[in-house]
Amino acid sequence: MPYSPLPRHLRDLAAIATVALFMFPLFWWGLNSIKPAHAVFENFSVTWFDFTPTFDNYRVTLGGEGPAFFTSRQAILDTILVATGATLLTLAAALPAAFALSLIHFTRKRAMFLWVLFHRILPPIAVLVPLVFTYTQAGLRDTRVGVILAHAAVNLPFAVLLLKSFFDDVPREVGEAATIDGATRLQCFTRIYAPLVRSGIAATAVLCFIFSWTEFLMALFLTSTIRLLPIQLSLVVTQTWGFTAALSTASILPAFLFVLLVQRHLVRGLTMGLAKG
Repeated sequence: MPYSPLPRHLRDLAAIATVALFMFPLFWWGLNSIKPAHAVFENFSVTWFDFTPTFDNYRVTLGGEGPAFFTSRQAILDTILVATGATLLTLAAALPAAFALSLIHFTRKRAMFLWVLFHRILPPIAVLVPLVFTYTQAGLRDTRVGVILAHAAVNLPFAVLLLKSFFDDVPREVGEAATIDGATRLQCFTRIYAPLVRSGIAATAVLCFIFSWTEFLMALFLTSTIRLLPIQLSLVVTQTWGFTAALSTASILPAFLFVLLVQRHLVRGLTMGLAKG
């Protein structure tokens, strides 16, 4: 029977159409971010490329050359700090916890696993009110450290469960051979298992970073003077759609660059184990 390339071409076209569908809103935001105001608010037609590009929207939102209300440089810096800090803190706690749940036998291990799973299922809004009260009493409300701790606490169950699945995929014979050669449990973790699951660590870090970068509800209730990007965007969304588009486009770039830098590890980590199914 002769080989027909038609199914392959149809699959490629479907993939391109799907990517285009998801990328179009980002393209539209980017296009509006360099439009002058009269092109954005055209009433009777949609302006595609028939305009003179301008970077005034970026000068106002990022350069501070306009009203202080729209300047978002501090919001971007605070969000980078919070997202990076929450990601590092989550990984520092999740890695040893996932290693223990996967490879170490101890009393009530199953109960501990179910406890982590319960917190993964629990929605963050369920603990938001007592968290606000606790933060107010402890002096952590409206602080960057407080938001970092909150984001890390929300990310931790997810990170533990995800990293545990990667540790589960490492052959036990590798650790047993190292133990026979005299390696301690800490040495097995730092020198053998952690390098073997670096793709999983990268995938977990990216997902935790994106959650913290885009999280809105906790940032809204736990801060008042500190404006993270989701909060700043909600305030800028008025009739100034050019400023909103510029800030939205700029807010995508750090997360996009982070994903781009670790894309090889991310793809490998998220697809690990599929071939075994």
